[in-house]
Amino acid sequence: MEILAVLALVVAVAALLVALLAGRRAGGPRSGAGIDSVPEDVHGLRQEVAALRAEAGDALRHLAVVRYDAFGDMGGHLSWTLALLDDGGDGVVLTSIHGRSEARTYAKSVHEWRSDQQLSPEELEAIEHARPRG
Repeated sequence: MEILAVLALVVAVAALLVALLAGRRAGGPRSGAGIDSVPEDVHGLRQEVAALRAEAGDALRHLAVVRYDAFGDMGGHLSWTLALLDDGGDGVVLTSIHGRSEARTYAKSVHEWRSDQQLSPEELEAIEHARPRG
């Protein structure tokens, strides 16, 4: 979501520059007005983009879901684990284990892609799937 906002901002700046340059070449009424303020506007926009990127780093935007059968006699992959993490690997892992007569839900904190609490294989898998590739 934040990437789309940044991309839209960059496209808007490019469109503004093209319009200003086209008006100047055509000798239109805006040919001299506003062109000197473009570097300041671009600088301000760059600062805004940097601030948005810094904010986005704390967003829980890396997620993965692993569905599975927690018990051998149950089918349908009703149990699941959800990893919600930010760019630094901080966040939470939520697990819901469904049995025949009850369901239990667990939350474990994650810091730098690891947890102080013991993680199940499914929780480890969810964290690994949420980790960005690259």
